[in-house]
Amino acid sequence: MDIEIRPCVGVGPFRLGMSVEEARGTVQERGLFRTVASDADPGQITLTHDASRLSVVLGFTKGALSDVELFRFQVEDADVRVLLDGLDVFRTPSEVLLEQLAERGHTFEENDLAFDALPELEVILSNESSYGHPVDEEGDPIHYDYVLVANRI
Repeated sequence: MDIEIRPCVGVGPFRLGMSVEEARGTVQERGLFRTVASDADPGQITLTHDASRLSVVLGFTKGALSDVELFRFQVEDADVRVLLDGLDVFRTPSEVLLEQLAERGHTFEENDLAFDALPELEVILSNESSYGHPVDEEGDPIHYDYVLVANRI
């Protein structure tokens, strides 16, 4: 399964600005994710892909999808790719990914809060934790394990 990050548009079938009802309909129609948590009038809908343990959180503001958060899969050999500009975000080492994005003309801002922002794309990439994910010799995460796509970062 490939999930494409579409900056300023959305992630996969989820489009920024879509209503809660449209998002729920997309989940049911596609059948790829199981709804883990959601209120009747949600601020968030939490989804999971059981085979890979990839998590997706759909955030809503005033009933419209305003952000999508992706949390890296827990099953390392899962047949799942999360793509940004054709690059595999969760399998490409984070330093290499930033270099490749820069080569494609994307600018990023690093900060001391452990995330990298791509402001013109309204995307944030982060190493939230190394729990259950590959780490280097020093114990630092090798790959990003979190992506935020939003209306505004």
